[in-house]
Amino acid sequence: MNLRPLLTTVALAAATAFANPAEFWLDLVAGEEASHKEVFADLAQADVVYVGEAHTIDRHHAVQLGVLQELHVRGRALTLCMEQLEARDQAAIDRFNAGALTFEQLATELGWAKKWKNFADYRALCEFAQQNQIPVRALNAPPEVIRAVSRGGGLAKLPPEQRALLPADIELNDPDYERLLNLQLAVHRAMDPAKLRSVFEAQVARDEAMAANIAAARALTGPGGQPRTAVVVVGSGHIRFGLGTPPRVLRRVPGLVDRIVLSTESGQLKLSDTDKAAMRDITISHADLRALRRPPGDYLRVLPLAAPQSAAPRPVASLSKFLAR
Repeated sequence: MNLRPLLTTVALAAATAFANPAEFWLDLVAGEEASHKEVFADLAQADVVYVGEAHTIDRHHAVQLGVLQELHVRGRALTLCMEQLEARDQAAIDRFNAGALTFEQLATELGWAKKWKNFADYRALCEFAQQNQIPVRALNAPPEVIRAVSRGGGLAKLPPEQRALLPADIELNDPDYERLLNLQLAVHRAMDPAKLRSVFEAQVARDEAMAANIAAARALTGPGGQPRTAVVVVGSGHIRFGLGTPPRVLRRVPGLVDRIVLSTESGQLKLSDTDKAAMRDITISHADLRALRRPPGDYLRVLPLAAPQSAAPRPVASLSKFLAR
């Protein structure tokens, strides 16, 4: 079988995802602009590539698709790991992987629209994976369990049957991550300071569940037993500054090589009227972030601002996200 026409088509599609001449790559570790070739030569050597998003920004989904396509063209065996899918639904997802379900049929079977309202934004990503025999793996914990952690007083108060649905090993001693999350949550008017610890534990529980599932996905192999690179599609708040999910994967798989890819919001964040009404102005200073002593990630896809933006606060996610939808 001649694969050259197919790979040429994929290469063109990947180029299209990065075709905006106004955009460029910034190496956040070196503090310099990087070429597309340099970025992907490095990403192609990683075991795990995290590609962050603000869930409602279309451009972020295009970057994620472009990363998956580009690594595929480079001959990497891949696994697509998704926060937007619950691990307990993996059996249905495996039927999608095998071609037995279309995207629409998968969404219907999972009730995905109720679990993740912009699920359709992941169609192109999932269909590319299916068409190219890239297994899709679900990462997320059951939302009712995360909700019970955040609203019920933390992990220690979970009923045994719910605690059993989370990884046994959960590391809650993470002061940098807790401090950053507390700063971010201040944007929400409804956030009770007395509940910050429970919300932090819920965030960590989700990170640990995703990390355990990423580590399990690393056991999958490609043709000829080639290890698969995990391309992880996840909210940026779970990976920014190398906090959240990535160190919890490394704790499970020491020596893993990972990279974090972020994209600027560039004034494109879509907020509902309900979200806007629930928010208040906050300031997270440079001093607050420099105290973390680490870069936000490895690479940033930059789209310069086209016009001055309003002073509306920009939450990392809606409060419902932290309370597990």
